[in-house]
Amino acid sequence: MPCTKPCTKPCTNARRPLSHLRWRRRFAVALACLPALTTAPLLHAQTPTVRLLVGYTAGGPVDASARQFAPVLARELGMNVVVENKPGANATLAGDLVSKAPPDGLTIWFAASPPLTIGPNIMKKMAFDPVKDITPIAPVLSYYNVLVVGKDLPQPQLKDLVAHARANPGKVFYGSAGIGSSNHLSGELLAAKTGTQMTHVPYKGNAPAMTDVIGGQLTMMFDIIGSARNHIAGGRVRALAVTSPQRNPSLPDVPTMAEAGVAGFDVGGWYGLYGPQNLPAALVGKINEATRRALQNPELRQAWAGAGYEQWSGSPEQLAARAAQERELWGTVTKGITVD
Repeated sequence: MPCTKPCTKPCTNARRPLSHLRWRRRFAVALACLPALTTAPLLHAQTPTVRLLVGYTAGGPVDASARQFAPVLARELGMNVVVENKPGANATLAGDLVSKAPPDGLTIWFAASPPLTIGPNIMKKMAFDPVKDITPIAPVLSYYNVLVVGKDLPQPQLKDLVAHARANPGKVFYGSAGIGSSNHLSGELLAAKTGTQMTHVPYKGNAPAMTDVIGGQLTMMFDIIGSARNHIAGGRVRALAVTSPQRNPSLPDVPTMAEAGVAGFDVGGWYGLYGPQNLPAALVGKINEATRRALQNPELRQAWAGAGYEQWSGSPEQLAARAAQERELWGTVTKGITVD
């Protein structure tokens, strides 16, 4: 109780003032409690985060496209979207992780086509079934390759290169991002269609292969237009032909393979979104619609068009149908090619 007696000497009931050291100790204890008190309500109010898995290392064309796409998709979904690189198992590790994820729409595979169309034809065993274990959600874009050679190569046109390959079996060396990659099989297809024998040199990615084309250690390589375009513009390599049915707007002076003398060479790839198996139709529809809206973003359209990509807006059924068609196509090219 408070003291009511008149004081004639110092009151023994009064609290002694805190010393400076005691005050600092009590303040530190109170401050340490603040994070738990202030963040607890926020943890329940956080926006869900979508994990966008990429089956390749950072810095490559698939990763770059996913990182351009993620913030635009995030705005359309009203959720956070974070890109995670999960390379491994010939780019199928990301698909395996997605196939085993909860079907809640928070784990999505930003898939390039090779693991879904080439992988099943050449891998001795895949950890997941690309038809049964994942759910197609939405196509995103299409891409084509361009055949490039070193700037000092004496054969200025594709027909000259083919003639040189015929006269020198096995002495035309071409690089790729690895066994079973789309640029590897593009080289196999060119050799088959022209009746030539060429030597494949696999690398751990497109970039080191391109470095050796520039340096003259390789004769040629097929590369994604978006990746090769700056090297072509800078005069470090020379473009002989694009693998699309029509000329690419970002390389208008480069002929198609058909124009350059190799008919029936329509080889491209695509990126698409896949989710876990049993992903509810309502979530598939929600993400598909958000993707369609994202693909209308002017900045994204301009960036991808400048890199030689083509927007591909469509349904899950169209994505599944194209994957099935290309699995059959590559099955005829990959006979005798196997990887672990």
